[in-house]
Amino acid sequence: MAKAPLLEVKDLAIEVSTRRGPAKVVEHLNFMVKPGEALGVVGESGCGKSITMLGMMGLLPPGARVVDGTATLEGRDLLKLSNRELRKVRGGQVGFVFQDPMTSFNPVMTIGDQLIEPLLYHRAMSKADAWKRAGELMRLVGIPGGEKRLSDYPHQLSGGMRQRVMIAMGLACDPSLLIADEPTTALDVTIQAQILDLVKDLRARLGMAVVWITHDLALVSGLVDRIIVLYAGRIVEEADVDDLYKRPSHPYTIGLLGSLPRLHGPEGRRLASIGGTPPEPGRRPKGCAFAPRCSMKIARCETEEPQLAPLPGSTRHRAACWVAGTVSVEAAA
Repeated sequence: MAKAPLLEVKDLAIEVSTRRGPAKVVEHLNFMVKPGEALGVVGESGCGKSITMLGMMGLLPPGARVVDGTATLEGRDLLKLSNRELRKVRGGQVGFVFQDPMTSFNPVMTIGDQLIEPLLYHRAMSKADAWKRAGELMRLVGIPGGEKRLSDYPHQLSGGMRQRVMIAMGLACDPSLLIADEPTTALDVTIQAQILDLVKDLRARLGMAVVWITHDLALVSGLVDRIIVLYAGRIVEEADVDDLYKRPSHPYTIGLLGSLPRLHGPEGRRLASIGGTPPEPGRRPKGCAFAPRCSMKIARCETEEPQLAPLPGSTRHRAACWVAGTVSVEAAA
């Protein structure tokens, strides 16, 4: 018997205020995360990755609001919860790891005082027990010195160590879901690899589900089970990770993969690029939003909007494209 989804998002739409009036930046978004699953959410800056997660958790900035849809976590629609109820979910059932910990930490509080906050609030621990648990979390994420570093301030830690502490804070209350929003972008490649290995190890040991948000398809190749590719606030392709890399079907996904450096291939091969820019909020073109940038478009692409549909021979690999699957990465490069 199939497990019920841990998180299920249906028809989510998010609107922002612009000088021209309200504009939808996320629209008709549908996806799910199963218990223990790792989902990659991939796309360029501005495609709707982060704002989707913020919208679900009631963390949207001023001028942005959810206007439609549901986001059901373990049987409860997050979009119908009060602010007080959402505060219990954030940090409790759902942990967060953000891109730059220096903007997330309070610079005048010690690491320990910040690490015990979710334990005091969500688990009602005594300060002594919370401090002990904080030391355990520091060791869990591989911080040298463990409890001894709890009295340090954020600026006394390296970038990689701060990110590890941020992961420890996200895991403090044993969440069923960890949302990681481009947490390795500001790190060098060596530290980046360490953080990726750490998250993979912790997921395997703790059995939690992970949503990993990134613009880098190569980054998530060995980290997630399934990938959804976003463009202009909508899913354009969804597949198991191996299938997506073996037979990418949407021209946007093909373009993202074609722009990745390769160790093997013709000498002097230039990296491919995707020309143009994504549409501005509220100025989505008629037909397919990617059509103005697509070298594979046909006349239908500019007049009819494609819907996300299974590819022939697969129920788990879906694409929103009129020419899906007709061109390979090599042919497009």
